[in-house]
Amino acid sequence: MNAPATLYETALTSLPLKARGKVRDIYHLDDAHLLIVTTDRLSAFDVILPDPIPGKGIVLTSVSNFWFQRMRPIIPNHLSGLELEDAVKNPEECASLQGRAIVVRKLRPLPVEAVVRGYLTGSGWKDYQKTGAVCGISLPKYLQMAQQLPEPVFTPSTKAEMGTHDENIDFAKMVGLLGQAMAERVRDASLRIYREAAAYALQRGIIIADTKFEFGLDGKGELYLIDEVLTPDSSRFWPVDEYKVGISPPSFDKQIVRDYLETLDWDKTPPGPRLPPEILAKTAAKYREAEIRLTGATTE
Repeated sequence: MNAPATLYETALTSLPLKARGKVRDIYHLDDAHLLIVTTDRLSAFDVILPDPIPGKGIVLTSVSNFWFQRMRPIIPNHLSGLELEDAVKNPEECASLQGRAIVVRKLRPLPVEAVVRGYLTGSGWKDYQKTGAVCGISLPKYLQMAQQLPEPVFTPSTKAEMGTHDENIDFAKMVGLLGQAMAERVRDASLRIYREAAAYALQRGIIIADTKFEFGLDGKGELYLIDEVLTPDSSRFWPVDEYKVGISPPSFDKQIVRDYLETLDWDKTPPGPRLPPEILAKTAAKYREAEIRLTGATTE
């Protein structure tokens, strides 16, 4: 049985809920495993909107699993190898989660987000305009908006509580949080994953302008890639054929929603406004296009 077209929120009776984030519902399975369900919820300006994007959670799960598999030679990931049917015994609940739920190892998340920027955009562009640097990393003069950087830069941030903003930190502060050796491992793994993914995506017509990774540790101190990886939610994807230096290119994510919300008289505090059907459909199509380009998924 296929999963329903949209899933805004889960309420499983067969497992206890551990946490509910902006997009993911996390359930306790046993002492070693969690069940992560990626819903179709969408947040914009740190507000969870009332309307789900049809199929978004399935796209995010598909794209993440693709990259987890592809990056295994670089770093292990949190996927356990257990099937959904091993975790959710209720047949109806199991059917509702197909394509959007994974069973993962229970790991200790590191208290930082590992951000890699390959192009000058977003908050990095604003930072550069003010200081000539991005998160304290000096850059050449006279760079333009959306220009590719000479080399990708690693700009970590702290993890914010839901409803608040992440805080950019320099590498020295990250060393203070993680220790020198672990901070270097996270930085080096992040840059390597980004470089490999960016080269692959470019062949598929997508520029990965920037992205963020999360990592966790097992009981032996082994480093794992966790959460989601290189999805339209965690990354800024641009179409190669529409890329141009000096402008902000269109992206394969919720930019359509953000642009629409900017036209409203809304103060960007909860509750979020409802979205018109055409905005929902266009956004869903953008997510799906990114999945098809990157993973080779069929259009069926």
